[in-house]
Amino acid sequence: MFGNLTLDAIPFHNPIVMGAVGGGAAVGFLLFCFITYKKLWGYLWDEWFTSVDHKRIGIMYIIVAVVMMLRGFADAMMMRTHQAIAMGASAGYLPAEHYSQIFSAHGTIMIIFVAMPFFIGLMNYVVPLQIGARDVAYPFLNSVSFWLTVASALLMMVSLGIGDFSQAGWTGYPPLTGKEASPGVGVDYWIWGIQLGGVGTLVTGINFFVTILRMRAPGMSMMKIPVFTWTILITTVLIMLSFPVLTVTLALLTLDRYLDFHFFTNALGGNQMMFINLFWIWGHPEVYIVVLPAFGIFSEVVSTFSHKRLFGYASMVYASIAIAFLSFVVWLHHFFTMGAGANVNAFFGIATMIIAIPTGLKIFNWLFTMYRGRIEFKTPMLWSLGFIVTFSIGGMTGVLLSVPGADFVLHNSEFLVAHFHNMLIPGALFGYFAGYSYWFPKMTGFRLDEKWGVRAFWSWIAGFYLAFMPLYALGFMGMPRRMDHYDNPAWQPYLIVAVLGTFLVAFGIFCQVVQLYVSFRDRKALVDNTGDPWGSHSLEWATTSPPPFYNFAQTPVVDSLDDFAYKKEHGIAYRAQAPFKEIHMPKNTGVGVVMGAITFVFGFAMIWYIWWLAIASLLAMIVAVIYRGSDDHTDYMLSAEEVARVEGGDSVAPSYNHASI
Repeated sequence: MFGNLTLDAIPFHNPIVMGAVGGGAAVGFLLFCFITYKKLWGYLWDEWFTSVDHKRIGIMYIIVAVVMMLRGFADAMMMRTHQAIAMGASAGYLPAEHYSQIFSAHGTIMIIFVAMPFFIGLMNYVVPLQIGARDVAYPFLNSVSFWLTVASALLMMVSLGIGDFSQAGWTGYPPLTGKEASPGVGVDYWIWGIQLGGVGTLVTGINFFVTILRMRAPGMSMMKIPVFTWTILITTVLIMLSFPVLTVTLALLTLDRYLDFHFFTNALGGNQMMFINLFWIWGHPEVYIVVLPAFGIFSEVVSTFSHKRLFGYASMVYASIAIAFLSFVVWLHHFFTMGAGANVNAFFGIATMIIAIPTGLKIFNWLFTMYRGRIEFKTPMLWSLGFIVTFSIGGMTGVLLSVPGADFVLHNSEFLVAHFHNMLIPGALFGYFAGYSYWFPKMTGFRLDEKWGVRAFWSWIAGFYLAFMPLYALGFMGMPRRMDHYDNPAWQPYLIVAVLGTFLVAFGIFCQVVQLYVSFRDRKALVDNTGDPWGSHSLEWATTSPPPFYNFAQTPVVDSLDDFAYKKEHGIAYRAQAPFKEIHMPKNTGVGVVMGAITFVFGFAMIWYIWWLAIASLLAMIVAVIYRGSDDHTDYMLSAEEVARVEGGDSVAPSYNHASI
């Protein structure tokens, strides 16, 4: 009845795992008790869980990303601490199989469940506001996408205490992910966690592609779109082109494991290298899927805090398009060592060098934007400046690795670990932190505490250099990556410095938690919540902070690039004035929550071979889709009187809180 699931799946013998599970369960129980004591379940269901408002969905995405970041960073600290002591006679404190699981989970979580939800949350909140739309094109699908992401993240968390996780690395190369090498459920957790979340991401990409192309405010031509929205548009194209490749690749690997097909085995006509090709055809565009939105954030932040219009707007747009195109013709540099031949390696090496050109153009545009500007060193600007310096260093190491001969020596070393962290942490995570602090007053009506924000920034950037610069040296010294034990005493001092850097980053995360607490405690309201707390140029500041649920009482008309700044400079008010008109709004629905729960059950059943439950949950998904399609009450009209009441100070109109299931 329960397939392969037995009590033996719970690792009672592993005190580290059980301690983590117990701690997580305790935190969850306390949170449950707090919400119950405060009688918040009804409010959370009506206003958040069932919401189709892009702003609330965006905030929930960010919360998921932060929670998963804490889990992924805990894995990183465990790995680095273990490596610092696992030398010679010392075996460290992690069993080899547990270390491999942590290694695989860390990469998967940070890429799929931190970077992706973080930028999707920011784009959910900001993009409709920037283009003058009241919501996304498909609000219900937006809710479903979010809850699919939650279901996938929960599968990742459940793998910690029921069964185990993959030991094959976050890339999942065969034959390590084959049934013979990995007979347990670890690889299945990896497959279904990524697969189900990937479907949600693909739907989100389609949703925002349509939203940006079809729902822009009157007068907003393509070359009047804010740069952040441009980078999101290009990112959605990358998502739509690359994620189907990942979906099919994981489906083929699933058939190999479940039905003994041989797509990725050397026996019976299979080919292991085909998996690696397909994976990186998705995987390298994925790098730019998480980096390009951060580039858009930096463009907004640098312009705002330099008090200048962005230098080279058109070149920024074309550079982003060039990066997107080139991201699809460089994937083979991830395996220069496969023996493809000099001509193939030369082509992909040159393509990799070329992609540095549009990226470098962006760096110079940001520098020229700052040139002779009145720079304010606020927290978002600090994250942006830290990115420019750190990302440039990582980019130079990337150009070095684009030389096939150098890559042949450094490919499987700690040098490569340092390089891709040097690209993704400042290139993506610093950007998300900049966007989070930049748009926080738009989300809440008050700013984050600057003092703790500055402390967090300096802790993060100093910790980053301490944690990863030693890895470059270790790579040159010949230390392979993925090692859980070593016998070379010359490596240990560098690993000790690296773990000290990790603890300094942990202090930076602590500062961010304190910053959030202090900010909510003090809640220093903006002087004018109908205006612009930072001096930004973009249209999202044309509403109150936070905006009403319908965003704009009257759809703005755009006449120029940076239209909000232009009209503010010329004294043209964006604030809606009476008489108001009725507004068509989507109604909240619990179907998205239900589909997320069913998806979690389906994934869990497939992982443990509980076939009856998998079939039942699949049928339940179909029923939920049919029910939603037959529901004639999926929207409502907000009357002009209700709009006037909200504009006059009420936060919520009476008919907004009705959730249908």
